[in-house]
Amino acid sequence: MSGYTNSMFDSIKTALTDANTKNKGGLYREILKLTPSNTYQVRLLPNVNDPKKTFFHYYTHAWESFATGNYTAEVSPQTWGERDPIGEYRLSISKHGTEEEKDKAKAIMRRENWLVNAYVVNDPVNQDNTGKVKLIRFGRQLHKIIMEAIEGEDADEFGARIFDLSSNGCNFKIKCEKQGDFPTYVSSRFAPPTEIAGLDDDNVQEVYDNIHDLDSVFPVKSYDDLNKVLYEHFHCKSPDSEPDVEPQSQSPAVAEPVPDTSSETSTDEDPLNDDKVKELLDGLG
Repeated sequence: MSGYTNSMFDSIKTALTDANTKNKGGLYREILKLTPSNTYQVRLLPNVNDPKKTFFHYYTHAWESFATGNYTAEVSPQTWGERDPIGEYRLSISKHGTEEEKDKAKAIMRRENWLVNAYVVNDPVNQDNTGKVKLIRFGRQLHKIIMEAIEGEDADEFGARIFDLSSNGCNFKIKCEKQGDFPTYVSSRFAPPTEIAGLDDDNVQEVYDNIHDLDSVFPVKSYDDLNKVLYEHFHCKSPDSEPDVEPQSQSPAVAEPVPDTSSETSTDEDPLNDDKVKELLDGLG
């Protein structure tokens, strides 16, 4: 099959944890919705033009606004190694805040997620998605399974096959289950090599041509814009007011591989999920 070659695999593997590229906002609606009690079959797709952009690794802050009660979710600039006023505030509070301030700051959830393009082999909930290129958004549970297939214990069995659209390629079976109030994906796995019905050399290039630009999924907000969000929806004050705690004066900090867990759960739930951000979708288009 044309387009994908094994030589691209090393570039994809090396770049999986890189987060150097700014995104511009706009493809949120292309994320495949995963609902509990269903198993989705997809074939992960490489960016054949720029393998290093096969995955997009990002961080988010989210909380219920103390001003409006609405759900507030923002992509952290630490995704691109830039200063983040929300992260700086949380760091300041953890070091210098009162117990009351620390308790309130726990409302801000910080999560780590990834995006990747995928060809949908079967969507059991919405068959209209089958045969289309969609975005898969995932957290640390699926990331661990993918990394095991790329360079871990399962690499000999899968490796480059997880990105191959030919009959030598392996589908990713994403099993979404419910654990308490949150989804879990720990039972997901890659399947043995199999061909994809209806996909051959004549139309595989069309699939590669339809991959989405991962840099354009979420809008980029400036430091000042995010500071305004923090003041309005956390402090319930004007951005011109004196801060409760002076933000840390520091050079841009690259997001750590293991994020701050002071206000996280261990689930793969993304703060930017479909149900909680319905009111935000118009602003993401």
